[in-house]
Amino acid sequence: MSETQPLVQIDNLTKQFKNQIVLDHLNISIPKGKFVALAGHDGAGKTTLIRLIAGLLLPTEGKITVAEFDTVKNPQAIHQKIGYMPQRFGLYEDLTVMQNLTLYADLQNVVGTDREETFKKLLAMMNLAPFVNRLAGDLSGGMKQKLGLACTLLHKPTLLLLDEPSVGVDPISRRELWGFMGELIGEGITVIWSTAYLNEAEKGDMVILLNEGKMLYAGPPLELTKRVEGKVFLVKDIEGSRRTKLAELLNRENIEDGTIQGSELRLVTRDGIPEEGWIPTTPRFEDAFIDILGGGPGGRSALAEKTPAKTEEKSIIIEAKGLTKKFGSFTAADNITFSVQSGEVFGLLGPNGAGKSTTFKMLCGLLRPTEGTAFVHSLSLDKAPGKARAEIGYMAQRFSLYGGLSVQQNLDFFSGVYNLTGAKKKQAVDEMIQIFDFTPFLDVSAQNLPLGFKQRLALACAVMHRPPVLFLDEPTSGVDPITRREFWNHINGLVEKGCTIMVTTHFMDEAEYCDRIGLVYQSKLIHIGTPDELKELAKTEKNPFPTLEDAFITLIERYDGHEKD
Repeated sequence: MSETQPLVQIDNLTKQFKNQIVLDHLNISIPKGKFVALAGHDGAGKTTLIRLIAGLLLPTEGKITVAEFDTVKNPQAIHQKIGYMPQRFGLYEDLTVMQNLTLYADLQNVVGTDREETFKKLLAMMNLAPFVNRLAGDLSGGMKQKLGLACTLLHKPTLLLLDEPSVGVDPISRRELWGFMGELIGEGITVIWSTAYLNEAEKGDMVILLNEGKMLYAGPPLELTKRVEGKVFLVKDIEGSRRTKLAELLNRENIEDGTIQGSELRLVTRDGIPEEGWIPTTPRFEDAFIDILGGGPGGRSALAEKTPAKTEEKSIIIEAKGLTKKFGSFTAADNITFSVQSGEVFGLLGPNGAGKSTTFKMLCGLLRPTEGTAFVHSLSLDKAPGKARAEIGYMAQRFSLYGGLSVQQNLDFFSGVYNLTGAKKKQAVDEMIQIFDFTPFLDVSAQNLPLGFKQRLALACAVMHRPPVLFLDEPTSGVDPITRREFWNHINGLVEKGCTIMVTTHFMDEAEYCDRIGLVYQSKLIHIGTPDELKELAKTEKNPFPTLEDAFITLIERYDGHEKD
């Protein structure tokens, strides 16, 4: 094929499953040697498109060629040219890193000196050399993705298809993955990277933006971002609660979208007309995505509206005193100490494997500490676990409801777990169905729900007993920006009613919503502060206005340097 011809050509592509059109008459040309971001919310059609390009699905209508090979007529030829990394971790968790590499090398016929040189290069590139004898199942989320990528690159594909490779991956590992993409593009490999996170999409040379199976945009991300130039503003020096102010602004007709950014609010307006004191700021690709969809979900939370306000005086609700957890000789959490006040959102941040989830589970009573004590409402999770857990709602990192049960059955089951009976049980279940729009899905198995509705169901089951304390472990991992905003509307509304919330997240725009953040690294709590305080700590001459992601990485790198000294 000539240098000017597209590597992937998609003509009039439609894919239909039964009566549902998943992709609707797409026409796209993807050039060679580019980083292409395939963006859109959960259910937009991203995975289906990737599987069609890989020749793993047949089109209902239309045609796809990859390096001039038709995906229907010549799928085997295409398989020789592509590397495909699926959304779910597809390696063997009971094999070591080296055993996985060896198996995939055998499957791809990488032998002899080529195999040894390729292994050496990929292990060094992915920083996996020290872990060759570790079971894949014991790797952190970021390391699993690196191993999956290494196995995909064993035969050096012409086209690399990555289906949401950064879900559940911390900012440091994400930056490493993006760095690898730069190296691969430099070697002439074309990368298609699907994502629900639009701060990733804007790093692409080209963005393909899907919504409900239709293509909204294909081209450079900067071109789409221009549609909201002059419409984005910061609101500073807010009197009173920034959550209340945001909810009020989001319900105005001229406000298209808004988020909390530390002590400030970030707004996207429909008309570009600011109020006094609003400061123009640089638009982002995500702003343009929300704009092209017609705006965000507003600021209303039906969940908060149906939650009674708590009238208690401010007090310490969650307390960790010297929490330590050891698994054999490995210390997962080391002398973790902090407290959380009522009506506060406290975030635990840290790289994969740092000890966040272990600390989280000890505070929920799901893990018994090796040393130290956890308290909820002054109740020891060691001495009075039943009473303490009754105060808690918990949403796990992985979907932990019963996939074989329907939505209705899950709601009925969990209402019983929380000792709701009779009229109270019926009222709680009916309210959750109404609040989260479950009516069309009541008879659908939980495992077959779209990801956004799975997360809504998990949240509904966690809050139906109206707990005063809510633990949310990566509650929006993998969901699209609109659904994430809906979740934070609920969280903000619950906090305004006096609920106390602990949350973990790998996404720094979400961490901006927290009142305070604890940064966990190498099993230790290395910093506590507001988002603005952490950004202040990370200021340098080269970066006088760091983002929270910059602060996350800078503070960890600084701690590593201190440790080396």
